[in-house]
Amino acid sequence: MFVRIGLLTDGGYPYAAGQFGLWCERLVRGLADHEFDVYALSRGERQERLGLVGLPPQVRRVHTAPLWTPVDDGRTYGRRERRRFADHFGRLALGVCDERADTFAAGLYGLAELARERDGLYAALRSETAVRALEAACRAPGARRGVRDATVPDLLAFAGEMERALRPLSLDWYGSEGDTAAARRGRADAYGAPDTGPALAAADVCHATTAGPAAIPGLLAKRFFGVPLLVTEYGVQLRSHYLAADGAREGAARAPVRALLAAFHGRLAAEVYRAAQLVTHGNAHARRWQERCGADRASLRTVHPGMDAGRFAEVGEGDDPGDPDTLVWVGRVEPAKDLVSLLHAFAEIRRRRPGARLRIVGTAAAAGEGPAYLSHCRTLAAQLFPDEASGAYAIGENPVSFEEVGGPEAPELPDAYAGAGVVVLSSSVEGFPAGLVEAMFCGRATVSTDVGAVVEIVGGTGLVVPPHNPKALARACLDLLADDGRRRLLGAAARSRALELFTVEQNVAAFRAAYLEIVSHSPGRHGAPVVGAVGAPLPFATTTEVRVPVRWAGEAARESVGAGAAAGAGSADV
Repeated sequence: MFVRIGLLTDGGYPYAAGQFGLWCERLVRGLADHEFDVYALSRGERQERLGLVGLPPQVRRVHTAPLWTPVDDGRTYGRRERRRFADHFGRLALGVCDERADTFAAGLYGLAELARERDGLYAALRSETAVRALEAACRAPGARRGVRDATVPDLLAFAGEMERALRPLSLDWYGSEGDTAAARRGRADAYGAPDTGPALAAADVCHATTAGPAAIPGLLAKRFFGVPLLVTEYGVQLRSHYLAADGAREGAARAPVRALLAAFHGRLAAEVYRAAQLVTHGNAHARRWQERCGADRASLRTVHPGMDAGRFAEVGEGDDPGDPDTLVWVGRVEPAKDLVSLLHAFAEIRRRRPGARLRIVGTAAAAGEGPAYLSHCRTLAAQLFPDEASGAYAIGENPVSFEEVGGPEAPELPDAYAGAGVVVLSSSVEGFPAGLVEAMFCGRATVSTDVGAVVEIVGGTGLVVPPHNPKALARACLDLLADDGRRRLLGAAARSRALELFTVEQNVAAFRAAYLEIVSHSPGRHGAPVVGAVGAPLPFATTTEVRVPVRWAGEAARESVGAGAAAGAGSADV
């Protein structure tokens, strides 16, 4: 069955530089028998300057909107509209500021209706009316403790952030049922299927890649036109917001602003989860976040991220078990990876196994504490191994080597894993550790800390120890380095598990089934009738083949309509 999907993204696909863009790319290319209209929110000037990735033919249109530029349409509002705006925005603000108030959704959809009538609310969301409504909600008796002390600059900063988040309310992505009906009366797209224009009203399914601002168009498409909504989160939006709070825009760092933003994103996520027909996640760790934010357990489903196993096939299928004296760590060098514990653990390993080596293969985070943390780890390695740290940090000269991914002397990732006797993950915070899956594709035994989705990924194919525990980490590594047979068995089991659960193929197959399941529960939308000149439906006017995305489908449909008309005329003559 052919399905038209409205793919809603935020700062990712189809931009060349974007978070979570890779899995969207693989999904779209893997579903060549479906059709995609992409609706993308961009997050920065650099992202737009780099442009879009190459798109396959199943992507019919791309609609983009920036969330990073200031917008002022200069629109003015009459007294009646200002009153309506104040009422709806006041409900939304009260729902944000008072956790007991159940008014957020009513305010959101009221603003959506007003934006639809007025072609946008850019100016209104930054107006004095909005700031006064926020102030009233913060001062209300039931307001959250963290927002009661918000000052006028705090309210202005939050109003600016909220206008960006609510900017999808003012976009022209939605169309109308009339537009869709008009399109069905004769226009055809490049594939011969009915051309329903750029509106989300024409989609069979809206698929949002977060439960944040990108999902707002999906909420409105469901509200106005009944389009079912699917939400996928491989990085839970609210968790990402909490982790990124320290990097918020200037003026958004004060505690009241952080509290308001957290409450807003929490309310928005809860409404998205409530409205979605299906909510997917990559692991149990993400599912717990979604449940905590209000998602109904019955609508939740695990779809593991799809990763490219092909680049690691040669290593995984080979007979070389790796160097039994080499530990390899792969990832981004930042405090959350807790390389300090790993270095202390390796000092213990060296005392018991003098020939052991540790290769740290990664990149420093471009901003924040990454570069300083890398420097600190280098210094710590020199202090822990003073007799061996006099030379440069190069393989063979020091038991600890720091190798930069993409550097002139750095190995390719498959080669780095190939040289490992054991692959180590030492993180104190993790979501879905892709490096761990890569090591499993390579058939390597692993030692990991019990954080994030590690236990769910590893299953029984690797050793898991508590985080921040160098002694336990050292003991597990020593046990595996000393037992070649155990390392081989665990590596083979790890590869089998990764190929079963974490490949691109399983990910695409899972979403193919999800789309068909959702459409099967919305048969009225998928089989909407073609209407004639007087507005009445034309029975049997659309053949089954008209939904197939090939060029001859339109001709088949037209021949069917012509044959039906001829048969009808003949019957009337008789």
